[in-house]
Amino acid sequence: MALLAFVRSPVLTFLQTVVSLLLSAVAILSSYWCEGRQKVPKPLCSHTKLTNCIPVPGVSNSASIQFSWETGDDRFVFPSFHSGLWMSCEENIYMDEWEEKCRSFMDLTPRSEKGILWLSVTMELMYVGLLSTSCVLLLVQLGLRYWLPSSQRWGMLLNAFSAVFTVLAGLLGMVAHMMFMQVFQVTASMGPEDFKPHSYGYSWAFYVAWAAFSFCMSSGISTLNNYTKYTLLGQFKRKTWTFPYQISDLSPKPPSPLLLPPTSTHASPISTSPTPLPFIPLLQS
Repeated sequence: MALLAFVRSPVLTFLQTVVSLLLSAVAILSSYWCEGRQKVPKPLCSHTKLTNCIPVPGVSNSASIQFSWETGDDRFVFPSFHSGLWMSCEENIYMDEWEEKCRSFMDLTPRSEKGILWLSVTMELMYVGLLSTSCVLLLVQLGLRYWLPSSQRWGMLLNAFSAVFTVLAGLLGMVAHMMFMQVFQVTASMGPEDFKPHSYGYSWAFYVAWAAFSFCMSSGISTLNNYTKYTLLGQFKRKTWTFPYQISDLSPKPPSPLLLPPTSTHASPISTSPTPLPFIPLLQS
């Protein structure tokens, strides 16, 4: 019972909502939803690029570069990349030193998928906004609980609104995550030529987003449980129920006086003989 009370406590639901909000913000701002490797042709050698490149006459150290046209993979390099809701960053193949160049993921998305991507981003922002509202409502409820215990009714009302916002935020976040992954798969297959992933998979931000969704739904269910416990079950506690019933309560009761036939004040003796009719004399004309 102590563990169940701790799980249902408003403090734990508030902490779960805060954790869900922080993890969601980190995942949305990150560009590590998906990562993998591209397959692009080797660049021409230059003064800044002397390895994994195509030799060019006149470039220093080009004579020491060994390049074979016999094997197909020698013509390609496999730089790494990672993408998120906002940016897509990939390894710069024109420099020997490791560095990244980033561009907007919206520029890579095909025209047919831009509307779905905008809808996904909008739903992600609504997801964070509803979680923030739920955190504020739960914080106000905790303040009323500890500083104004007499206003428990208003605290339960805030609890109900917080539960609705939290569950709605979780549903929006779930749909937004799936929509973005659909857009990324279409972009990987139909995107521009310089963005053709050779292999890719989910990265840490994707798992962080779903962990935030789990905390969000757990907080919403706990909040609804608290509202049910203190509000709906509280109404039954106000009624007194006795069991088992007393025998006197189960004995038949006399009928209502309104259903009884009218009784006379003077009791008449019961007679079995018929009552004689009165003599009426006949009048002669």
